[in-house]
Amino acid sequence: MEYKLDMHCQAIMEEYHRMKPIFEKMQEIVSEQLRQCVDENNIHVVTVETRIKTEESLAGKLELKGNKYHSLNDITDILGGRVITFYTDEVDKIAAIIEKKFIVDRENSIDKRKVLDIDRFGYMSLHYICRIPTSLYEDKEYPLINIFRFEIQMRTALQHVWAAMNHDIGYKSNVEIPANHLRNLNRIAGMLELADEQFSRIRREITDYRRQVQALVADGNFNDVPLDGDTFRSYLDINPFKMLIERISSVNQAEVYEDSLMRYLEVLLNMNMKTLGDIERLIHDYSEAAYKLALHQFAGTDLDIMAQSIALQNLCIVYIAKQGGGEKGLKAFYDLIFGESEDNSRRAKHILQQLTDNHII
Repeated sequence: MEYKLDMHCQAIMEEYHRMKPIFEKMQEIVSEQLRQCVDENNIHVVTVETRIKTEESLAGKLELKGNKYHSLNDITDILGGRVITFYTDEVDKIAAIIEKKFIVDRENSIDKRKVLDIDRFGYMSLHYICRIPTSLYEDKEYPLINIFRFEIQMRTALQHVWAAMNHDIGYKSNVEIPANHLRNLNRIAGMLELADEQFSRIRREITDYRRQVQALVADGNFNDVPLDGDTFRSYLDINPFKMLIERISSVNQAEVYEDSLMRYLEVLLNMNMKTLGDIERLIHDYSEAAYKLALHQFAGTDLDIMAQSIALQNLCIVYIAKQGGGEKGLKAFYDLIFGESEDNSRRAKHILQQLTDNHII
């Protein structure tokens, strides 16, 4: 393909072809390191990607401003990496990790989040120009691996959406965008920026809430903790049903295997449990009856393995029965736990008869 390049730019293009294997090796190293730093630090990202600038793209750049570059090394985005995160604060976390992994050229790096005019919204991301340090990788036959620079862009998913939109609608057009359309674009950008900030703020608040809950649970302040998915999960971490399941399993010296108790959250909420303190009172007031039910369920059987959830299951059964829920209430319980089935009516009738015949209720 023919390009409109002067002799200087043609020399840079020839250098590009000679050095492409170097950039391919650099891409391999950078890609591996970016993915490693994301995985090792448990940062959930939208994507990690790298690319080497194509000949066509480089030629277009040289045609526009080739006299700006003395050599290929002056073009810092031949190799480019991109990390797209979910939250704004994760951009800074990624940046901090990259600063430890690579040599960052501060003078040529740019934080576009800090250079916007005060009355405008726009393209925001953090761009680092980096080199691979010899401490990370060194090959004496290819010293340019540690000389050539590359670019890493870090931005959120919503910032990436805006960048793609702005590039497609704005940068590619040779026609000036009318003011009313530009205003609408800026309004959308403002909405995306606000959404980015709010998502990060909400996540911080939820994280703080979870920490507070964990502290309250650890301190045993159960009456102060409302019952929800987060609090119930934290509560289960302290194994509140341990004593009861140990008593029940001792009936047959059965082995206990762990299963999920989270599916009981909806049951407990339907039983009007509002705080973790309510579950504590459930355990205190109904454990004996739940144990007696287990005696009649398992005594005389050869059952040698049982689910951990049997303890909570029996607590719920005796609570519903003692509160007058009857067959209807017990069937509703079984429908929630095991899925709706006509067999649950038979099961509810049988367990209610068992509770009554053995004077548990």
